[in-house]
Amino acid sequence: MIRTILAAALVSAAAAPAAAQHDHSHQAAPAAPDYAAALAGAHRSEANRARDQYRHPAETLAFFGLTPGMTVVEVAPGGGWYTEVLAPILSDHGKLYAAQGIPEASEYAAKSLAAYQAKLGSNPVYKAVDVTKFGKDHYDGLAPAGSADMVLTFRNVHNWYMADFAGDAFKAFYTALKPGGVLGVVEHRLPEDRPDAAMKSSGYMKRSVIVALAEAAGFKLAGESQVNANPKDTADWPNGVWSLPPNFREGDKDRAKYAAIGESDRMTLKFVKPAS
Repeated sequence: MIRTILAAALVSAAAAPAAAQHDHSHQAAPAAPDYAAALAGAHRSEANRARDQYRHPAETLAFFGLTPGMTVVEVAPGGGWYTEVLAPILSDHGKLYAAQGIPEASEYAAKSLAAYQAKLGSNPVYKAVDVTKFGKDHYDGLAPAGSADMVLTFRNVHNWYMADFAGDAFKAFYTALKPGGVLGVVEHRLPEDRPDAAMKSSGYMKRSVIVALAEAAGFKLAGESQVNANPKDTADWPNGVWSLPPNFREGDKDRAKYAAIGESDRMTLKFVKPAS
């Protein structure tokens, strides 16, 4: 399976933007990521490895066209689940900006940032990671303008939409990217026939709304994948997406049912900043 994934990554890399040059090594960056090594790294916990079956990190990043020499921005990395996969791939030849929240915004944001920074300090695999800031009314600090080959965000757009700054977020991503750069979005999917109001409370988003936000910022839709689709998820749970694992917001109530469904149904969308 990994061999197939690596082949897909090579195909994607052919169409990817030129990778940024860094002084991490005098050797040329490998043509494709070593997903097997990244996923098997000792820096990953067993609990995080168990979620690979739902998040499909190798297939997802190969679809977006990740290559080891890129400058990448991971927006709102939370506890760093995807950072664990991205960091070893970029550690020797690339750069990873981790655009965390604004610590002054809340006690939760401050604690989250402190925990993330402690994680980065725990292992040299994170040597290529620089922590930056991103949040409502703070849009210009996630990375230097025009510096990124790729901006990635995983299951975050609903938060920005509920806080009424999703449009500004996408504009910030556009500014951070080089011409020809890629924006990769993974988000919980709300069926198009549901009321728009559901996006303000459920944690799910409509594909049409994500595409409209990206296009309004200047992006073009370059492709989409069903690698993170889950037909078992009907997106109509009492506590929204948080009823499902890993949150299990209803506690022991219907826990076995939600565990059998697995993590949410997700869209995986690839956008490109036009080269001119």
